[in-house]
Amino acid sequence: MYLKSLEVQGFKSFANKIVFEFHNGITGIVGPNGSGKSNVADAVRWVLGEQSAKQLRGASMQDVIFAGTENRKPLGYAYVAITLDNSDHSLAIDFNEVTVARRVYRSGESEYLINGNPCRLKEVSELFYDTGIGKEGYSIIGQGQIDRILSGKPEERRELFDEAAGIVKFKKRKLTAQKKLDNERENLVRVNDILTELERQVGPLKRQSEKAHTYLKKREELKNYDVNMFLLESARIETELKSADEKYAIADDELKETNATYESIKAEYERLGNDMQQMDERIESLRESITSTSSTRQKLENQIELLKEQIHTAEMTDEHLQSRLLAIEKEKAQRLKSRKEYDDKKAALEADIEQMKQNELLAVNEHEAVLAEVNRCNDGLEKGKNELIALLQERGSIQSRQQRFATMLEQINIRKAELTKRLLDRKTREAGLDDILDEANKKLNAVNEEIAGLKEKESALLAKAREWRDKSRENARLMEEASTEYHKSVSRLESLKNIAERYDGYGNSIKRVMEQKAKNPGLLGVVSDLIQVDKRYEIAIETALSGNIQNIVTEDEATAKKMIGFLKTNHFGRATFLPLTSVRANRNTKNEAALGEKGVLGIANKLVKCDPKFDEVVAYLLGRVIVVDTIDNAIALAKKNHYSLHIVTVEGEYLAPGGSMSGGAFKNSSNLLARNREIEELEKRVDQTKTKLKELRARKDDIATAIALGEEDIAATKTLLQEKYIEQNTAQISVDRADQQKKESANVYEDLRTENAEIEKQLEEIKQGKKDIAAQLEASKQREEQLEKENSSYSEILEKQGVLEQEASHKAAAISLELANITKTAEFAIENINRINSEIEKFDEQKESLVEGATAAKDDIKKKQADIDAITQTILASKDNNSKLDEELRESLTKKEKMSENYRGFFAKQEEVSKKQADLDKELFRLNSQREKLKEASETQTNYMWDEYELTPHAASELRNDAYDDLPSLKKLIAGIKDEIRRLGDVNVNAIEEYREISTRYEFLKGQHDDLIEAEKTLVGIIDELDSGMRKQFTEKFAEIQREFDKSFKQLFGGGHGSLELVEDEDILECGIRIVAQPPGKKLQNMMQMSGGEKALTAIALLFAIQALKPSPFCLLDEIEAALDDSNVSRYANYLNKLTKNTQFIVITHRRGTMAAADRLYGITMQEKGVSTLVSVNLIENDLTQ
Repeated sequence: MYLKSLEVQGFKSFANKIVFEFHNGITGIVGPNGSGKSNVADAVRWVLGEQSAKQLRGASMQDVIFAGTENRKPLGYAYVAITLDNSDHSLAIDFNEVTVARRVYRSGESEYLINGNPCRLKEVSELFYDTGIGKEGYSIIGQGQIDRILSGKPEERRELFDEAAGIVKFKKRKLTAQKKLDNERENLVRVNDILTELERQVGPLKRQSEKAHTYLKKREELKNYDVNMFLLESARIETELKSADEKYAIADDELKETNATYESIKAEYERLGNDMQQMDERIESLRESITSTSSTRQKLENQIELLKEQIHTAEMTDEHLQSRLLAIEKEKAQRLKSRKEYDDKKAALEADIEQMKQNELLAVNEHEAVLAEVNRCNDGLEKGKNELIALLQERGSIQSRQQRFATMLEQINIRKAELTKRLLDRKTREAGLDDILDEANKKLNAVNEEIAGLKEKESALLAKAREWRDKSRENARLMEEASTEYHKSVSRLESLKNIAERYDGYGNSIKRVMEQKAKNPGLLGVVSDLIQVDKRYEIAIETALSGNIQNIVTEDEATAKKMIGFLKTNHFGRATFLPLTSVRANRNTKNEAALGEKGVLGIANKLVKCDPKFDEVVAYLLGRVIVVDTIDNAIALAKKNHYSLHIVTVEGEYLAPGGSMSGGAFKNSSNLLARNREIEELEKRVDQTKTKLKELRARKDDIATAIALGEEDIAATKTLLQEKYIEQNTAQISVDRADQQKKESANVYEDLRTENAEIEKQLEEIKQGKKDIAAQLEASKQREEQLEKENSSYSEILEKQGVLEQEASHKAAAISLELANITKTAEFAIENINRINSEIEKFDEQKESLVEGATAAKDDIKKKQADIDAITQTILASKDNNSKLDEELRESLTKKEKMSENYRGFFAKQEEVSKKQADLDKELFRLNSQREKLKEASETQTNYMWDEYELTPHAASELRNDAYDDLPSLKKLIAGIKDEIRRLGDVNVNAIEEYREISTRYEFLKGQHDDLIEAEKTLVGIIDELDSGMRKQFTEKFAEIQREFDKSFKQLFGGGHGSLELVEDEDILECGIRIVAQPPGKKLQNMMQMSGGEKALTAIALLFAIQALKPSPFCLLDEIEAALDDSNVSRYANYLNKLTKNTQFIVITHRRGTMAAADRLYGITMQEKGVSTLVSVNLIENDLTQ
């Protein structure tokens, strides 16, 4: 492989395209100082990828583009290409010839090409790895590098030795691997950070997720158990409710029957009371009848006695009439005595009667009082019994209520105790929840604020990023348009300039003359270059000038003469010259007169612009030509002036004097005036486009920087936002959980408080009810006791009054009887008195009518005897009636006793029925409470199913499992499951999804982590392998370089000793290298102690040693032997020849010895100031080409 050619265009001083052809051996590049020799080395270094403008002796990369001269304008781009013969395929590319090119524009754009295909700098660098070619290699050596090798620090010489040892590509690979490793480690650190964070989250989330899974599983089991228990409970409740309903119906029927029985008994009891009252009235009536009968019978008996006595008297009268008469007096005396006795007796009896009447009245009153008391007692007893029955009924109801209140109180107290406990627990928990919620809200608010800030920041950044991307796209579009326009313009401009500089379109003689312009200042230029024409008149002016457009304007006739001689001498043809000193214009008055004609635009010389010194030449060429707008106007004008004028139209038709006309198609490519104008326009456009591109590139960099910073900010913000979202989710979950718990707690607490208030109210009602009931019971008991006392008192009074009533009755009867007897006796006494009086009177009368009276007495006796019989019959009848009445009284009393017993029996029966009513009431209340509880339990179960599982009884029945038929076992299972769920504590069900997402991300990142670890291991292995291989190779190659250096040192110095040393205590791959030289006859010394020539020769010895050990395909040496004396230059040149066997040398030099050693020479000169040109001399063929 060797360098075949170097093409340079627009690079530094090489304004024109120059091609250097190279062959094997030594090619020398010579020329005076400042001619641009070193620019050849810079061009090769630049095309191989040099990025430092300083290394290319410039301030910026744009400095490599031809900057222009006094006579040349700056170029828009620089282009360098090297072509290498690759027939031995030393380069890893399937081409026998490889061309590497680089182009840079003033806009800052640059490009690399390999065989015409765009590529990257990296590809160019990699192409030349381990070939010695490249910006880091030793194929291009300048004086600066010689100085750096000699004067630099040991570690600064590494690149040269690494390239020579062939480890540069390994170092590059290691560097790439190290960068990848660093990136991998950075990524690993980031992934580790994320994994650490995720592990910090995934552990708790996993536990929470497992707990949630367990919870859901337990919940599902609990649901299964709950549903089956619900179904069993529902069946049990339904059965018990049915049983309770049946029992309630039975008890209700029984209560109805009992109520009916009670009503019947009550009615019977009332009937018995009425019957007893009637019986009492009957007994009283019988007693009165008996008393009346006894009194009447006594009266009748007294009357009988009286009649008997009268009869006896009458009989005595009959028997003893005489003695009667005697006896009448005696009797009369006796009667008087008797009357006196009777009067006394009467007085006594009247006193007794009065006393008896009083006694009778007292007895009657007493009897009536007793009867009134008895009636009062009976009434009070009846009323008390009725009230007592009502009290017992009421007390039964009260006791039922009391029992119900007691049951309710017991249940409510239990509920209250539980509720109080729950309230305390809930209050304690709520206080803790408030703290937790406040803390969670603070965290959430803080995170939300941060997230809001970050979102705003992210939105602003994204908006800014979109704005910057839009700007970038717009800028890219504008850059592309500007770049396209710029390249087109530059290419067109360069093409036009090259054409203009080469005078393409001009005759050969014109070109040859204009090539001498630099040497002949009197050559001012061709006419087309010296005038400026408005685009509208270009065709007309060029038509008017015709061939004169290629006339050459000279300063004077001498210059014109010289150039004519030049053309003659070189047989380059003919040319027309216009010397400023001799050319004079002819004025035509007709032209001035024609200016006012129709369509006339002006005289041609007035329609162009030029330097004032060229006015005469322009007038000479164009002063006779009139420019007209159209051919019609031109013809009219020509006719008017008898075809004596030169007339052209703006479209190029030409009317000559004499009447000839020419015209037709006009080729724009031959339009020299348009070309000049286009060049000027293109230059302006290029400058404008370049400025625009520069601004756009600067803006692009600014935008790219802004986008990069924005993306970094967005990435950082997103990362932070992601972290904050995690924090927010965690905080939100905490807040929601705490809030939910608080709400639930508040609801529960409120429900508990409401329930507690209701319980308190119920307790208050129950307490009040109990108080009322107790008061009622107490009042009832007191009333009952009072009634019992009253009844007892009434009974005692009744019993006593009954005895008293009998005694009073008997006493009254006795008194009545006695009164009757006394009355009868008194009446009898009165009657006796009356009778005695009568008898006395009768005695007196009888005395008179004793005889008359005897018959009457007998009749009277008979009559009285009849009366006695009648009275006796009456008495007997009265006795029979009295016996009947006594019997009836006894029967009535017996009946009354029986009725009293029945009455008391009915009272007991009524009490029994009342008690049964109370018991049935209690039973109905109990059954009703049981029914309500069962219904409430059923409703609670149904609500529980809906609240917990959103299941209706019908839906729940579909989940029936016949295996669960034992309710107690099922309750134990449920209690166990609930206990297990309680032991789980707080459960975050969302943790399942969160854990799935986090674990998925964790697994993904873990995979990435493992990949990164594996990649790290692989890269570390590669680096270790590269280190091992490089150490081994460097050690071997370094030893060879040492030997070769010592050999070349001795040959170049003619003896002595040179050695290389590695800096101790450093890594062999990074350590510096010391150069130790001992020229012949001198002690071993450091490089700093050597002279300049010795230093240079030592460095050259090192470079030659490396070339000998590992030849590069070509080596470009830029005046590295400048510091050597002639003898050392000869050694240098001789040694150079030895190395040409394996290496092609291109030597930039101005040393004669080196030139002599070269096989061919290229001379670099500056015939035109600031522009390098090439002259080559083939010393082998002695052929000179120019």
